[in-house]
Amino acid sequence: MDGGVVTFIIAILIVAVLVFVSILLTGKRGYHFNIEAYQSRFLAIENKLKQDNASSFTATIIEADKLLDKAMIEMGMPGKTMGDRLKRTGDRFSNLNGVWRAHKLRNAIAHEADLEITYKQAFNALAIYKQALKDLGAI
Repeated sequence: MDGGVVTFIIAILIVAVLVFVSILLTGKRGYHFNIEAYQSRFLAIENKLKQDNASSFTATIIEADKLLDKAMIEMGMPGKTMGDRLKRTGDRFSNLNGVWRAHKLRNAIAHEADLEITYKQAFNALAIYKQALKDLGAI
């Protein structure tokens, strides 16, 4: 081969590698959610929370927790349980401690028959779940 052709091929390869690296560094990373479906589902959960209906307090927390877990699973976060997945989230959540508190509240609801939740606790937990879903890009 001619020296000019070899130089041309090497230049094309270098440009291709640079374009590929540029796409990797600037492209949107992560899972692409069906944002409308997640927003719709979360809005339905929020609308179920009624100040005069104590059973709605626990139901909305459980449903919001399931929705967040679903998003984490869809993203491919490893772990058998949501707790396992939360341990491996790194810095994905702006309020990881809050997500842990909300998830622990959900676990208490599921495992303690006589646990009473207040409207404020449910409202705050929903706000935490909503922010967590935003942090993941699901809503």
